[in-house]
Amino acid sequence: MKRVLPVLALTVIGVIPVWRYVPSHGDGSTVVAAPPPAPAPPAPTAGASGAGEVVLTGPTIDTEKGPVQVEVTFEGDTIRAVRMLRQPNHPQTHAAVPTLIEDTLRVQGADVDTVSGATVTSDAYKESLQAAIDAKGN
Repeated sequence: MKRVLPVLALTVIGVIPVWRYVPSHGDGSTVVAAPPPAPAPPAPTAGASGAGEVVLTGPTIDTEKGPVQVEVTFEGDTIRAVRMLRQPNHPQTHAAVPTLIEDTLRVQGADVDTVSGATVTSDAYKESLQAAIDAKGN
């Protein structure tokens, strides 16, 4: 009986890292409604990607989890696509990015809810997104 508790405790301690392990996914970028990104400049920039389309890149926001940078495609005053050019390679970020992008397309702006568990990434996403929207002049 004296050996059961230490064996059980050591087993749990040994299994926890296995449960928490998350394999890396290359550069960790997530793309929604756009092809994989090319390297982007750190400041907001504008360019035309098609007839009536304007592509704006927000600044890179450095966080303790890693850098966050957003690119927004506008058609007129409508946000047509958003993609993450840079994002932390972290499980909560990978889960949060699609929600942030979907909310942005729904509300057509940077006033999106923070995703629980990814507060740092959500705040940096909103900051980079707002800078890109401001660069357009909306």
